[in-house]
Amino acid sequence: MKSKGYHSFRTVFAHVLLVILSFMCLFFFYILFVNSTRSHADLQKGFSALPGSYFFTNLKNVVNDGNFPMVRGILNSLVVSGCSAAICTYFSALTAYGLYAYDFKVKKVAFTFIMAILVMPTQVTAMGFLRLITKMGMYDSLLPLIIPSIASPAVFYFMYSYLQSSLPLSLVEAARIDGSKEFRTFNQIVLPIMKPAIAVQAIFTFVGSWNNYFVPALVIQSKNKMTVPILIALLRGADYLNRDMGKIYMMIMVAIVPIVLVYLFLSKYIIAGVTLGGVKG
Repeated sequence: MKSKGYHSFRTVFAHVLLVILSFMCLFFFYILFVNSTRSHADLQKGFSALPGSYFFTNLKNVVNDGNFPMVRGILNSLVVSGCSAAICTYFSALTAYGLYAYDFKVKKVAFTFIMAILVMPTQVTAMGFLRLITKMGMYDSLLPLIIPSIASPAVFYFMYSYLQSSLPLSLVEAARIDGSKEFRTFNQIVLPIMKPAIAVQAIFTFVGSWNNYFVPALVIQSKNKMTVPILIALLRGADYLNRDMGKIYMMIMVAIVPIVLVYLFLSKYIIAGVTLGGVKG
């Protein structure tokens, strides 16, 4: 009887805690929505929990601002984030498969080298990266935001751990005996097995690329090539007399919509991938 009461208490406590955490997470989205519906003058008056009537006005002001290419910025971010997610997951999975399925002399050295790059901050190599892309003629273009995604140590390690727990080498050997070429084996046998892990990392890579501000701020100068985070910073950086907080909140609201949609439609892959892709003990 006591055990049953304790179990009921734990269930109620867990549900209450989840409700509180959910409220804390969703509250900030609600406040963002409320602020996007208020005018600059109303926002200067202070906090309000009730929506205003300037939602479409703020949206129209952002879209029709000739000095602020919102639609082009969203398209740029979609191209960069989509391409980065695609090449990052594919080549990381290919690298993980190579180190997992093949035995060669420098296998441990290669793995250690990749893991060493994982702990290296992006800021350390920023100036060298900027000089390199300038010499290659890629300054002020979207290519430097996409191509480096090929090498992602964090995604590689996740893929490698997933392969350790999900791909028996006997399956690869059987494919080789049947005459399957290596790339065919990877593309038609290994990739379908890795689908949950690829989906998870595609989501995280997409979101990370979408929110990335540091690298685009280094290499992008033209307004028609700017991504969403730079455009938001451009709005916030306006002088006080020209700053419109309603437009800023509306732009942030628009910027998070693709990310929210990605999580809503692909959340089941996150759960499946995290569950199945754990490091094998």
